[in-house]
Amino acid sequence: MTLWLTRAIPQIILATTPESYSDVSPAPYWYIFANQLANIPSYQIIWTLTAQYLTACSSGARKLNQGNADICVNWAGGLHHAKKSEASGFCYINDIVLAILELLTYHHRVLYVDIDIHHGDGVEEAFYNTDRVMTASFHKYGEYFPGTGGVKDIGVNKGKKYSINFPLMDGIDDQSYQSIFKPIMSKIMETFQPGAVVLQCGADSLAGDRLGCFNLSLKGHAACVQYMKSFNVPLMILGGGGYTVRNVARCWANETGVLLDEKLSEEIPYNEYYEYYGPDFNLHITPSNMENHNTKKYMEDTK
Repeated sequence: MTLWLTRAIPQIILATTPESYSDVSPAPYWYIFANQLANIPSYQIIWTLTAQYLTACSSGARKLNQGNADICVNWAGGLHHAKKSEASGFCYINDIVLAILELLTYHHRVLYVDIDIHHGDGVEEAFYNTDRVMTASFHKYGEYFPGTGGVKDIGVNKGKKYSINFPLMDGIDDQSYQSIFKPIMSKIMETFQPGAVVLQCGADSLAGDRLGCFNLSLKGHAACVQYMKSFNVPLMILGGGGYTVRNVARCWANETGVLLDEKLSEEIPYNEYYEYYGPDFNLHITPSNMENHNTKKYMEDTK
């Protein structure tokens, strides 16, 4: 882990509690929490949670490397904003980077795909100058966190043209999203020919997300998962953002079914959280009538 991550970060997270955070000098925390103090809570069990999602990613990557699985899923992972020396955007340690590094011990090339509404900046930054990892991110751009991921951000040195960014505007719907996602990913798979794929499935790109401004249905979001699965390349599926919690659960339950080739019932079965899914108690959500600011000309010109 410390081959990439600044060695002090795990110790700092481990030592951070609400009491210690307020009682000690901020200096030791500054470079890890940077300007994200309002965005990243600190509490006693954070290292336990961090260790769990990191362990799940690294063990999943090893299973893929050893041929013990063709698909590994970790919905607790996908913390794509964390950097080598700082936490960022609700993300403490970047499990995706560590999983990709593990995959690179066996596969010569690894593809990272990000369908979270936010740009996968931490992953892109980690591999910005290498041709062994290609990153492809489809995200909201322009006065929106983290403010990176312009179409001209394509990598440097050996990594030039190995970072792919498709900046999107408010209101993108299923049809518009698939009109770019499938042809772009088809070309990338044809030319890059990765030995393994990591797909970050942030659910904040769904319609109705509290922090999002896209208009995807569960079917539109899941179509990306189904499409990447169709290439039959070792595949790691990760979670990510999502701030309308009932829809996050809907999304990742549905996509687990897609990965297992199991069609889920439209009626949500009774459970202890059943009331959260009212008033219709259905699996799928209905996109809104918000305007799609991604014109056909813009999409074609950017593609």
